[in-house]
Amino acid sequence: MRLPLQRLFTLAFCFLISPFALAQSVPARFVLVGDSTVAPVNGWGPGFCALLTNGATCINLARNGRSSSSFRAEGLWNGVLEKLRNRDEAARTWVLIQFGHNDQPGKPGRSTDLETEFPANMRRYVEEVKAAGANPVLVTPLTRRSFLNGKAENDLDRWADATRKVASKEHVPVLELNADSLAAVQAMGPVEANTLAMTAPPPSIAATAASGNSAPAPKTPADPGSPVFDYTHLGPKGSALFGRMVATELSRAVPATASFFR
Repeated sequence: MRLPLQRLFTLAFCFLISPFALAQSVPARFVLVGDSTVAPVNGWGPGFCALLTNGATCINLARNGRSSSSFRAEGLWNGVLEKLRNRDEAARTWVLIQFGHNDQPGKPGRSTDLETEFPANMRRYVEEVKAAGANPVLVTPLTRRSFLNGKAENDLDRWADATRKVASKEHVPVLELNADSLAAVQAMGPVEANTLAMTAPPPSIAATAASGNSAPAPKTPADPGSPVFDYTHLGPKGSALFGRMVATELSRAVPATASFFR
């Protein structure tokens, strides 16, 4: 039976556009890699993931206590690469990578040399994400929230600068979380900045904060089983604040991602 000419054109048109339509229907993926300031429960990752929309998915593979070296040495990076390779080929995947906190001196088994090892590690992550067919995005490390005489201290600025340099050399986006989070914490002051932690500060720390300074954080929780107050990890309020900050930075740096955020 011969089909009408108009119907033949319709079928041909549908056949031509169907692969494109299918590719557009596959949601984007955002994979998070880093330390505890990114990880589930105590990092900005949950706040970031909560903002995704339009079918985009979020996979938070960051782990507490890891550096740019130990994340790979422990085999965690192999798990990331496996997920990147075993994907729908039509999916767009962005991998956000942030290290620095545990690369600093004094972290046995984790510290890296800032001039040589840390940049080499970050460069290798970028190269391997590209090789896996995904899009790497470097993130400068989230600031800590400690103050001295009313000024927020930034002891991660050199790691942030090293991250920027790698991004520039590798021609990949870099999100200025370190600078943005430092500015936000400075504007808050120590009393309000303490509300971003996993739990309320002990009375002695709250009193010191009112004077513009940050007293040493306790080593153990006030109540057994409860979180320990510190100036690094994030509770829900902090995660929401900095997760939004990362999403905003990403939308600006990579406009193709903007439609995936609320």
